[in-house]
Amino acid sequence: MERKKKQKLHEDYQLVESEIEEENVIFNTSDNNVLGSVSSSPTTTTILNPNLSGFITTKEEYGSIGADTAIGTLSPPAKKKRTHRHTARQIQELEAFCKETPLPDDKQRTELSEKIGLNPLQVKFWFQNKRTQTKAQQEKAENVMLRAENEALKTENHNLMSDLKSLCCSSCGSSGDKLRLENSRLRQKLNLLESIASFMNTPLSLSQDTVCFFPETNMNNDLSSPIAEEDKAVVMVLAVSCVQELVKMCYTNEPLWYEKRLENKESLLYLNEDEYKELFLCPPMDKCRFRREASRANGVVFMNSTTLVNAFLDADKWSEMFCSLVSKAKMIKIISFGVSGASGSLILMYAELQVLSPLVPTREGYFLRYAEHNKEQGKWMIVDFPIDRFHGLIKPASATTSTDQYRRKSSGCIIQDMPDEYSQVTWVEHVEVEEKHVHHEMVREYVQSGAAFGADRWLAVLQRQCERMVSLMATNITDLGVIPSAEARKNLMRLSQRMVRSFCLNISDSYRQSLSGSTKDTVRITSRKVGDGLVLCAVSTTFLPFSQLQVFNLLCDDHRRSQEILFNGNSVQELAHIANGSHPGNCISLLRNNVELMLQETCTDNSGCLVVYSTVDPNVVQLAMNGEDPSKIPLLPLGASIVPVNPSEGTFVNSPSCLLTVGIQVLTSNVSDARLDLSTVSAIHNRICSTVKQITSALGSSDIDN
Repeated sequence: MERKKKQKLHEDYQLVESEIEEENVIFNTSDNNVLGSVSSSPTTTTILNPNLSGFITTKEEYGSIGADTAIGTLSPPAKKKRTHRHTARQIQELEAFCKETPLPDDKQRTELSEKIGLNPLQVKFWFQNKRTQTKAQQEKAENVMLRAENEALKTENHNLMSDLKSLCCSSCGSSGDKLRLENSRLRQKLNLLESIASFMNTPLSLSQDTVCFFPETNMNNDLSSPIAEEDKAVVMVLAVSCVQELVKMCYTNEPLWYEKRLENKESLLYLNEDEYKELFLCPPMDKCRFRREASRANGVVFMNSTTLVNAFLDADKWSEMFCSLVSKAKMIKIISFGVSGASGSLILMYAELQVLSPLVPTREGYFLRYAEHNKEQGKWMIVDFPIDRFHGLIKPASATTSTDQYRRKSSGCIIQDMPDEYSQVTWVEHVEVEEKHVHHEMVREYVQSGAAFGADRWLAVLQRQCERMVSLMATNITDLGVIPSAEARKNLMRLSQRMVRSFCLNISDSYRQSLSGSTKDTVRITSRKVGDGLVLCAVSTTFLPFSQLQVFNLLCDDHRRSQEILFNGNSVQELAHIANGSHPGNCISLLRNNVELMLQETCTDNSGCLVVYSTVDPNVVQLAMNGEDPSKIPLLPLGASIVPVNPSEGTFVNSPSCLLTVGIQVLTSNVSDARLDLSTVSAIHNRICSTVKQITSALGSSDIDN
């Protein structure tokens, strides 16, 4: 019995060797170090084939008898001459079956062997050989491709290294080694600053002897003097960090922002201070000294992003666009020009922000403004951040100007391009204000609620001004009245813009330059010299239990106004009407009051209303429409500002309320050395009080529309 088993094993061995030689296939074994020897695996035999360039591996189940034991017991006889090969038909059948089933099971191999006249074991080994051969061919092809790619990379690397060795700076002649060392040093410094900016919001502790970006001398005139690249990099890193903070403030809702609904208003957003501190890791604010104001607004404006960004980066255009908010603006220093267009621009600016009331002081401060463009998303980020983070790097233009009372945190807007020249604007205003400034009780709640300088007001003014700019550029206007041409219309609109800006500036100046010694007085009177004359300006703020729209409609009603309020009962005739917005109340008019000609502009939005007018000489108007510089035309604007506020104590909760600010100007003398007397001051004081009383009486009449 034992002899028959050995004989059967010897026959199987000869069959395997004959089949392997016939197919002439090389097998890869899991142990490539074995060549022409017996494998250590009990089921693997490795046999050297002198006719092949490699070695083969066959695996077979032998039950309880290992292959190495069988081979060691039975020495193979001398090789006989090969007497059998697969026929062409058999190979064709095997190839066809392999395409459909590369890994057949025992049943499929048995059926195939019977079909083509082969032993099932031969079929099994043929498929093993075929799979190994296919894998070897694939690996060979991949190796060829990888070898070619490797050679190409080596060549490219060699060329780059050769170019780097010969690299030198054309301006200074430094070698590539020196440039690499310098870049490495700067990169380490930038990495350190990025870490500081990411994990801390405290001011950078820099040495006091650091070269100042903006020396006090020549600061207002020299905008292009060179700045140390190392110091510029410090500010640029923090500018990018502030952009990231602005993006989070704009697009993160709860718990950073929570919504609160008021009884008489729509829902408002409030900043969660605890979440803000945790999210941005900022130091705690001294609540005994400072108060935080933070707000966010979102809306669509009729202006493309490129025009808006150019206006934000130009101090004159920016103050002109927000003339009711920005009383003064100046570009102090250009720190960095944009790499491609305006993107990457960083400038130092000074601005005074105002509320159109003599009871609210302006907010003055220096800040840095940075613009960044995300082309993939079609977004512009405009961010303002304070200079107090840089200590010795940046100094204010004037040593006497204190900005500690007003800290402008990361504020600004994100402008998203939209079709048809529209833009989606998301605005965030975030400031810290010193609490020691006690405002008049009439305006205290309006200011402390954040509405006076909040994001809603900024965005509302921007939307209205964008409509005005579009109207200014329009060429398909048919209703021009007495205006002869579209160009004359544009010139008249520019003159009206200067009138409105002058009116707003007079109101903000009345807080600091008032002749009255008491801050509790609601009427402020100022004086200024104009050429050879002296002008008195009186401004008064009054709380009214009426909506801003009621007061605005009254002041825009020519019939009522001519009888009771502004024009001393004289009739008014409209000679020309220029629409400058979607609301019918946004317009510019030329009016005739008996023999006088008046230029008037009225505008309204959610943040407030303006009614401004000035008497003008007909010849001056003609010069303005012909292209005369508006700054050379004398104007004494009068008018009123109306802003919505929460109702005061003692009124109904749902009752609308507003603050009415009236301003008038009078030329009192034609001599430069003229002095004011008490009678003149008293006369203008009585006049403005009488005007406010007439408006209040008219609003209280029973036939006023709600």
